[in-house]
Amino acid sequence: MQDIENEIRNLVAEIIEKDPSEIKPDSRFVEDLGVDSMMALEILAGIEKKYKIAIPEEKLAEFKTLSSIVDIAKTYLSKNA
Repeated sequence: MQDIENEIRNLVAEIIEKDPSEIKPDSRFVEDLGVDSMMALEILAGIEKKYKIAIPEEKLAEFKTLSSIVDIAKTYLSKNA
């Protein structure tokens, strides 16, 4: 499951145009990394496409840190398994 964290970190880094090493598991997206709502939607769409899962848009409010996104992705991946 460590791979999922790294894959999502790289996806987020690409969208917000930062180096993956700057994105720590507990970095706050809005406060620390400057993620806006459009970027959050792109991250959501990127995860859905990559893992072929559907995450309800209401979950965007929970996209606070890398860890929280990884947890959400794992939850929906396990539902698909």
